[in-house]
Amino acid sequence: MTANIPDEIPSSLPDAEKLYTHLLGLLKEAQIKNPNLQLAGLASGGVWVAQRLAKDLGLSSYGVVNVSFHRDDYSAKGTSAINSSEGMSTNLPFSVEGAHVVLVDDVLDTGRTVRAALNELFDFGRPAKVELAVLADRYRRELPVEASYRGAKVLDLGDNQRLVLSMLSNGKLDFNTERKVPA
Repeated sequence: MTANIPDEIPSSLPDAEKLYTHLLGLLKEAQIKNPNLQLAGLASGGVWVAQRLAKDLGLSSYGVVNVSFHRDDYSAKGTSAINSSEGMSTNLPFSVEGAHVVLVDDVLDTGRTVRAALNELFDFGRPAKVELAVLADRYRRELPVEASYRGAKVLDLGDNQRLVLSMLSNGKLDFNTERKVPA
């Protein structure tokens, strides 16, 4: 059975823990400049990253942003996105109004998920500033979105591959690939 073998196999997957360590260093520098920054992870991979970042940065809380209802492909993916975000509804334990919010995601690809996250965030108020932190940047934009903080650019995956973050039972982060399902 060759149907499950991807057309393109990357030479090596990025080490999610190394990317996390780099991203944490960048955000520690940002926190020195602005100790009042707030983190909000995009469900679900971004929430895992935001949870660890909040702990390692000494923040008392972090937010969760579920983008399901703001997706531009809601009719195709909205209900499955709701189910895949493990029931994580948007929860922002801080006032968005006038806040410096760092949206956190695992992988930045086309920019469409970030656009949906911004729409959801603005439903809760008008932040003073919004930045984006990601572990991996696929750099295949369809929208003008750029990460303020990134673990690394990941360019050696085929177009038919998705980079997927997992949280292992020991709390460590790990990347795998999945075959991208055509729309």
